[in-house]
Amino acid sequence: MAGSTAIPGQTNQLSTGGNENYGFALTSLTSLFFMWGFITCLNDILIPHLKAVFDLTYTQAMLIQFCFFGAYFIVSLPSGVLVKKLGYQKGIVIGLVIAALGCASFYPAAAMQSYPVFLIALFILASGITLLQVSANPYVSILGKPETASSRLTLTQAFNSLGTTVAPFFGAFLILEQAATEVGNAANGAEAVQMPYLLLAAMLLILAAVFAYLKLPVVADTQVEDGEEIIGSAWQYRHLVLGALGIFVYVGGEVAIGSFLVNFFADPNIAGLEEAEAAKYIAYYWGGAMVGRFIGAGVMQKIAAGKVLAFNAVAAVVCICAAVFTSGTFAMWAILAVGLCNSIMFPTIFSLAISGLGKHTSQGSGILCLAIVGGAIIPLFQGMLADSIGVQLSFLLPIVCYVYIAYYGLIGSQFKQVNS
Repeated sequence: MAGSTAIPGQTNQLSTGGNENYGFALTSLTSLFFMWGFITCLNDILIPHLKAVFDLTYTQAMLIQFCFFGAYFIVSLPSGVLVKKLGYQKGIVIGLVIAALGCASFYPAAAMQSYPVFLIALFILASGITLLQVSANPYVSILGKPETASSRLTLTQAFNSLGTTVAPFFGAFLILEQAATEVGNAANGAEAVQMPYLLLAAMLLILAAVFAYLKLPVVADTQVEDGEEIIGSAWQYRHLVLGALGIFVYVGGEVAIGSFLVNFFADPNIAGLEEAEAAKYIAYYWGGAMVGRFIGAGVMQKIAAGKVLAFNAVAAVVCICAAVFTSGTFAMWAILAVGLCNSIMFPTIFSLAISGLGKHTSQGSGILCLAIVGGAIIPLFQGMLADSIGVQLSFLLPIVCYVYIAYYGLIGSQFKQVNS
């Protein structure tokens, strides 16, 4: 899932000895990656469910992703300030509590049968997830030897993908199947989300209690030496600016496709599946990303990352075209195959964009993290297209996103020295 890459440029150091075993700490942190992948993917279940409950247009339904990913843009920088002041461990605890509050807010939202209150609850939940990512991502990278940081991050990101793969089954069983038994009853349809999200709130609070009592290593920030002046700005680097746009369109395209899968599979011309059954197939979309991440890691040891990125983007364009211009199960599996193409895109764009930034790496990383707001904007525009030309043709928008990513992999990512 987007946003699960650690923030480079954080040259923090452990204040405790460097020979300690951080296995338990890393195991605990891995559970966080699983949880936020799980919760984020549930949005793909919420969208068709709340659309039916409140009789929404596709544009209105996409406000779910707008509020969720909009929190990344609004909360990321304040979260960084908070973590710098309180430390990573306290940041994790506070993030878990805020996310739990957001989950618990689904209960009154359903009781009030209010879509705006659901959106507020989602924003609160996403704010907690954002704080978790700002706290946990760089923390994982410094818990152990620097030369093995990449392997640790790959492992934790795999569990993030595992969360996105499991979530559709959870949502299909506890939300969509439950709601299906209450056809025509909007109140009970809305209330189908209450118990699942209360359960998530309880799990998040348990994790918060665990992290509050864990004896985790303290991290000292040594990113910039006292008195050191950084000349220039990350905005000077063309490949960084183009990379930020790449992150924007990638996250937007990935999230937009996932958001429409249930409705796409329910189309009689595609698969004609019931919502609860269609939701289970979302696991193939996110599961493909999990499998492809490991395949891509091996391939990129032999082939330049930019070329692999461009190849995957072109493959995604081919798959989406097949989904748009054909029908039946072939179209269904074609759009699911895009998940496999997505696998290496976020971390690859991220790493290419910050390459060669030197002392501007931290600023560049922050710019790229803000670009995740694409997950709020592009699904909204696809919703507008779906309302005007239909769900199937609305997938033409993600094609534009992947064409740009192919350009970035081949041309836009090339580093040009900047005099500073």
